[in-house]
Amino acid sequence: MEHTDFSELLFEAMATLETKDEIKNLFNDICTPKEVKSIAQRFGVAKMLNEGAVYSEIVKATGASTATVSRVNRTMDTGCKTALERMGKK
Repeated sequence: MEHTDFSELLFEAMATLETKDEIKNLFNDICTPKEVKSIAQRFGVAKMLNEGAVYSEIVKATGASTATVSRVNRTMDTGCKTALERMGKK
């Protein structure tokens, strides 16, 4: 299997999961606590950007660097927006 195939394998595995606990268990199995914290922080940044927060507010609230906020802002697209929208409808 080529390295590029591993992303698709991960996404396919995630699509089989049905509960928050199952997803949490997968992340805890394959990520270090620091990696989970980093991913979670980036999602928090995305949430705040989606809500219209400014960089300085986001840095203060999340502890993320301005470089991280900028990167999330540049790359945030339908994935985060779809998840945030669905979470808001619960």
